Amino acid sequence: MDVLINVLEQGLLFSLVAIAVYITYKILDFPDMSVDGTFPMGAAISAALLIQGVNPWISLIAAAIGGGIAGSITGFLHVKFKIDNLMAGILMMIGLYSINLRIMGKANIPLFNANHVFKLGIPAMGIIIAMLVVVKILFDLYMKTKSGFLLTAVGDNEQVVSSLGVNKDMIKVLGLAISNALAALAGALTAQYQGFSDVGMGTGTVVMGLAAVIIGTSLFEKISFIKATTLSIIGAVIYKCAIAIVLKYGSVVGITPNDLKLMTAIIVIIALCSNNGIFKFKKKKTIVEGGAVDVKSQTTIQSI
Repeated sequence: MDVLINVLEQGLLFSLVAIAVYITYKILDFPDMSVDGTFPMGAAISAALLIQGVNPWISLIAAAIGGGIAGSITGFLHVKFKIDNLMAGILMMIGLYSINLRIMGKANIPLFNANHVFKLGIPAMGIIIAMLVVVKILFDLYMKTKSGFLLTAVGDNEQVVSSLGVNKDMIKVLGLAISNALAALAGALTAQYQGFSDVGMGTGTVVMGLAAVIIGTSLFEKISFIKATTLSIIGAVIYKCAIAIVLKYGSVVGITPNDLKLMTAIIVIIALCSNNGIFKFKKKKTIVEGGAVDVKSQTTIQSI
């Protein structure tokens, strides 16, 4: 039971990263690799402040702000300096590695003696769910605003947004700032949850986040009343559960914890193939005398 709760906590915690990746990859159509740098950046900022005795909640806010600034810089590299979007993210990810080392002063900071949000006497599950619910509600409300609609429009068709007299470049920068702020917040919470911050803890974050988003959207794409943020959360939990099952029972087929990255790659490949329809079988149409019968009924339900 404890293992199940632990996996669920990690899945819900990682959901923040999944939402962040959803913003860039699905909404903006921007392959943002800087998340691999802003995730540990949030952990680094939070850890550096915690060991100085700063309030843990303030450290979370500071981490989110730091991530937002880094995401904005990625956006400016792309829109102002005309650097390819993928390259801009990679450059920021590389640069943040050194910045994170400077913030922490060393490669690893233990937080076992520091005061953090998971030492307040409140169950970890309750804190994680509360943070996740707040983020989800705020983001869903934001997406219903004019700025949120423009964010979606920029990802769909930049020319249309420009024709409306709106600065599409600033919308991109705003989207990247929000995405990386969420990634940094997730990194800060993860550092406090696991009790340490490490400069290499962001390796593969983008890939895992993308896997969570694809898993959620692929498995439940036909359920129209579930919002994309909810699908990202579900996908993150499923992904963490899949990894936990592989690590627990993988020894039967010779899989060890050293194969974790390989398993992650395989899960992403399966998710991508499923998303592309490779595993789907075409149904033969049944022709009935008097015409073909192929009627689908769809019901629109309030989104959750």
